Amino acid sequence: MAAQKTLPNLTERLPPVHGRIRANVALASQTWFRVGGPVEVLFRPADIEDLAAFLAACPADIPVTTLGVASNLLVRDGGLAGVVIRLGGEFARVRFDGARVIAGAGALDLTVAEEACAAGLGGLEFLSGIPGTIGGAVKMNAGAYGSEIVDIIESAVLVTRAGKVVTIAGDALGLSYRHSKLPEGAIVVETTLRGQPDQVELIAARIQDIQARRGETQPIRARTGGSTFANPPGAKAWELIDRAGCRGLTLGGAQVSEQHCNFLINTGSANASDIEALGEEVRRRVRKDSGIELRWEIMRIGAFA
Repeated sequence: MAAQKTLPNLTERLPPVHGRIRANVALASQTWFRVGGPVEVLFRPADIEDLAAFLAACPADIPVTTLGVASNLLVRDGGLAGVVIRLGGEFARVRFDGARVIAGAGALDLTVAEEACAAGLGGLEFLSGIPGTIGGAVKMNAGAYGSEIVDIIESAVLVTRAGKVVTIAGDALGLSYRHSKLPEGAIVVETTLRGQPDQVELIAARIQDIQARRGETQPIRARTGGSTFANPPGAKAWELIDRAGCRGLTLGGAQVSEQHCNFLINTGSANASDIEALGEEVRRRVRKDSGIELRWEIMRIGAFA
């Protein structure tokens, strides 16, 4: 059953908002994989106050999901019931307080790194190698090139499912490898990150180096969802996948990247089921070959078709 039919007249049950609400929105065009079913309601809040008021008044039985730029996400073919919240506009602003970088959750990781560079603040260069937004980066403690969000975060502003705005110190977020302990249903809306004063030219050179290395080693122009599986302790996911003979493996329209085998690719005709099934086959082969259970790093949400 399609997701948009699971909660009849959903829009009539939602509180008034200042932002934009749309019903029965196709998500495939908005995900990096270019797959996935529709969402019942897509809500783009105008600002933090609009988001908080909406969550406070939204009936508790209505599922609420937050969506960034869907770079590390697989939306299943049956789509999503309830409300998907997408943060843009005011939530994408980046400003500075001395060496502190205050970034809205909707700001692209690359944008934050580049704006920090322009302000003469280093230490955030690694963000230029992470596709996605700051909100998602905090939720999964994203990292690349030897650094992670936990290394630079001072605090985060959250809106709880009950509509309360709270500020939590970085060391209270429970950040560990590709994991956080955010309160259930809470949405990251803003973060304060620590920068380090440095010469703009040196920071820019480091960003350019990261971008060049990423282009050489990852299928960044393909329909992909980024790194698929988390690295197990003491091992690298791509090496385990390669050793299990999965490089280039296909299923339907989905393929394990030849360039970097911890990336799954939509070759053009895949649906979400193809991609997820291919990922599970990779996990099965790695388990058989090495005895190691790979953990999905890509978030999979929604109903099966």
